[in-house]
Amino acid sequence: MISSAARSQTNTFTVTTPLYYVNDVPHMGSAYTTIAADVIARFNRLQGNPTLSITGTDEHGQKIQRTAEANGRPPQQHCDEIAEKFVALWQLLNIQYDRFSRTTAPRHESIVKEFFQRVWNKGDIYLGQQQGFYCVACEEFKEERDLLDNHHCPLHPNLEAEWRDEQNYFFRLSKYQTDLETLYREQPDFIQPAIRRNEVLSFVERGLQDFSISRVNLDWGFPVPPDPKHTLYVWFDALLGYVTALLEPEDEPTLDNALKRWWPINLHLIGKDILRFHAVYWPAMLMSADLPLSHQVFGHGFLTKDGQKMSKSLGNVIDPVALTQTYGSDAVRYYFIKEIELGRDGDFSETRFVNILNADLANDLGNLLNRTLGMTRKYCDRQIPSIQLSDIPDNNLLRQKGMALGSEVSVAYSKLAFSQASQMILDIVSAANKYLDSEAPWTRYKNGEQNAVNVILYAVLEVVRLAGYLLAPIVPTLSTKIYQQLGFETADFNALDRVSQQFSYSVHVQWGALPPGQVIQSPQPIFQKLEQPE
Repeated sequence: MISSAARSQTNTFTVTTPLYYVNDVPHMGSAYTTIAADVIARFNRLQGNPTLSITGTDEHGQKIQRTAEANGRPPQQHCDEIAEKFVALWQLLNIQYDRFSRTTAPRHESIVKEFFQRVWNKGDIYLGQQQGFYCVACEEFKEERDLLDNHHCPLHPNLEAEWRDEQNYFFRLSKYQTDLETLYREQPDFIQPAIRRNEVLSFVERGLQDFSISRVNLDWGFPVPPDPKHTLYVWFDALLGYVTALLEPEDEPTLDNALKRWWPINLHLIGKDILRFHAVYWPAMLMSADLPLSHQVFGHGFLTKDGQKMSKSLGNVIDPVALTQTYGSDAVRYYFIKEIELGRDGDFSETRFVNILNADLANDLGNLLNRTLGMTRKYCDRQIPSIQLSDIPDNNLLRQKGMALGSEVSVAYSKLAFSQASQMILDIVSAANKYLDSEAPWTRYKNGEQNAVNVILYAVLEVVRLAGYLLAPIVPTLSTKIYQQLGFETADFNALDRVSQQFSYSVHVQWGALPPGQVIQSPQPIFQKLEQPE
């Protein structure tokens, strides 16, 4: 959950994805994290909160240098080409980020140098000897007890860790053991979900070791300021990319300028494989630099496909570009947000993907709007039925559910329980379908019961409106179609600066915001039914 103490200080909200490593093109795991971050950013914008959404690329390190060399091109050219692929995918997925941080940017180097100097002046950096097994793919030294047989990395089982024995500069992580334990105890929400928090507590309780923050015999990275024979370790550099992203375009790149408005960051949304860097190393580095800590680190699970771990060798990797081009951004966003509980591992099956989208968006929600608008055009002269809210009795099922829905879904969004929020919305849509069938307004109309028809159709249309509004952070294009067909001509949930002003959260999240007498549009499918893959 987003810290209430943090939110009481300011209504600004800053969320980050990881800065994705550019050793290869973006994969579905990267897309999943970014979609989830976009949902929480959109939810905050919808509430009218000043919101900054940060994503970007991590572009230094030995893995990048080797990958570029293997492809016969300079590292910067390689980074430029891969970074562009991330930008293109985020556009395809309708991700509305505010800042795209690249660790090769000159402004970033200025921030890194100033931060390094603060930590250096604190006496928390020293020269020492590093011995151990190093996984190039992880860009991390591994303790031997954490490796598989033959010193293979558990995250990269096809890659043997390399033995290193070299002089490095070290950060005094061990100095902050007690401070970190106090942080975790006093701010139990700092690491979420609980399973990730327990992993970190177990790691820290084993005793923290100082970690190397430099490499030798590596050109691709920033030189260590007092000793340019060494190159700064990629993770020490990359974590500061979040800070660089806070700079306004016209600002001189200094820490004071970067931290003046959007710091501390409210939420770092990451995959569980990089939890240690964000939940242990990063807060210790900030403590050393005497800077306020970020408020929360949330580590989500991994994705599988058809019950199997994804790998190129198995040929079962999900291509997020092809998936989105085939089915559309709303479809991809909806499935991964609703069907996978954030924080747990989740599976993708294309057959299930199509079935869920057809059942939820094409049938339950889309058909409900389509047929109810058709009856409204026929029975109510193409206008939202002219009723008073008091005409709908307190014991009306849709009214009862609708009165509570806004606050319940808002709480779920704030807890990052997106799957729960989506299911709450679909439950009331399902109830509206049953209500429409049982109340049979077509029969009531034939019997001359116009008042009853008005109440039935208004209640159902209000459910659809409320569902569309609350789903807007997840499926903004579909929600726009719903609102426009209900007669909100200027509605565009992709223009959130306007939405927060014209369609106030405090008003539109409540039951009864659909204006009686408003002229509706002709019903059109809001989500085309998908075909099963061959």
